[in-house]
Amino acid sequence: MTPFSLIDAQFVPFVIAITLLSITPGVDTLLVIRNTARGGFRDGVVTSMAICSGLFVHATISAMGISLILLQSAWAFHALKLVGAGYLIWLGVSSLMAARRGQPLPVTGVMTPGTAVPLWQPLKEGFLSNVLNPKTVVFYMAFLPQFIAPSDPALVKSLWLAGVHFVIANVWQISVVLMVGSAGKWLASARFAQTLNAMTGAVLVMLGIRLAFSQRPV
Repeated sequence: MTPFSLIDAQFVPFVIAITLLSITPGVDTLLVIRNTARGGFRDGVVTSMAICSGLFVHATISAMGISLILLQSAWAFHALKLVGAGYLIWLGVSSLMAARRGQPLPVTGVMTPGTAVPLWQPLKEGFLSNVLNPKTVVFYMAFLPQFIAPSDPALVKSLWLAGVHFVIANVWQISVVLMVGSAGKWLASARFAQTLNAMTGAVLVMLGIRLAFSQRPV
């Protein structure tokens, strides 16, 4: 099986959804900002790589759960897909509410890097922050079934999608690392956070509705 055989009609919606979810301000973005401010570019990049490495752990756990559900019934699999679609809509609504509040990212006053810390520290902080976050486990269990058909090898497809997520999330988070140093004032503006939340929220709601009414057979 090759990566090309894992690209189907659901791949583009997955890339759109995971890109929007990656750029939505959250715990991962805030940790990358904090560690970049603390130790500079190296710490920010290491934190990002460590955070995204945890995605493969969640993908494996999710695949095991999906496999068990598939053994039960197609109805259960379809129900999980609907739950995932509802979860996307909830995330979208949450982003829209955050946009309405207009809260900026906490970047102000942290643009100057401090003393470098041992390499293992941002590595440990990033990896454990992701792996030990129960919300990420729930998210992957609800999200990945939207893009995995019953005929797909659940583990291989889950790890493939996690790999795509790994690349996209790192591109965004490393961009944040660069912005903390060179465009901190822009990143810290309330307008930036408001626009980002409004854009991602609207698209996530529409994507969740689309997935909920998708006629893809299960």
